[in-house]
Amino acid sequence: MTTVDDLATEVLAGRHGPDPQTVAATSVFWVHHGTRLAGGNTTYRNQYVLARVGTAIGACAFAEGEVDPAVCLEHSGAAVADVLTGAPAAVRVAVLDAYLGHVRPHRTEQAEQVVLPAGTPEVRAQARDAAVAGLLDVAPGVKVALIGVVNPLVAAIRERGAECLPCDLTLRTTQWGDPVAQDMRDVLGVADAVVATGMTIGNGTFDEILRVCRERAIPLVIYAQTASAIARHFLGSGVTALSAEPFPFSQFSAEQTVLYRYRTRP
Repeated sequence: MTTVDDLATEVLAGRHGPDPQTVAATSVFWVHHGTRLAGGNTTYRNQYVLARVGTAIGACAFAEGEVDPAVCLEHSGAAVADVLTGAPAAVRVAVLDAYLGHVRPHRTEQAEQVVLPAGTPEVRAQARDAAVAGLLDVAPGVKVALIGVVNPLVAAIRERGAECLPCDLTLRTTQWGDPVAQDMRDVLGVADAVVATGMTIGNGTFDEILRVCRERAIPLVIYAQTASAIARHFLGSGVTALSAEPFPFSQFSAEQTVLYRYRTRP
């Protein structure tokens, strides 16, 4: 298995759980929200397709205009197999994520559970970013590509003495005015390690990131709210560590929630 499409093909063949033709995507819905944390100068604007399969809710972030709200009515109640073969890409990713999360819930895996405290958005975001940063095992002086810029992770990379190479499709500068690359090829070829968001699975860039990290034999850390159960399948096969935060994400709740950290063994 080398790509996300390969994983979907295996699921359709029944290799990861019950026949997906017999399992329903009970509910498909979407969320469009903006967030600006206190003291920040960046408004994060995100859109998600979410799907409920059994005990899990899967998710996929998508760009403006990629999906029409009509998909919610069209695919709610459909068989997982039918969605994986006939729905728009973002819906396929959300349902694949939900199916894998239902078959193998994060809470039953050998993952470190990090409880994000109840509190304000700022308190919860700080705790989440600290948990993600705890997966970074980088030496001073190394170059770390950050694909999907979150300003606290830029700071965390620098606090470890490493050089951050930020890349994002929408942000143009970091909080400190550093230029942000738009083409990930500008950073992947020179980085000593890569940290990437689970959104790369939804926008189709994950396969290329995974391929390059495998070929160059460099660490790849994924921090995933969306597609976290999908990313988990690549642990030890290109992905070296994963922060998995299933729905409801930290920004959608003021109560305690759990984030799951996975590490591959050396």
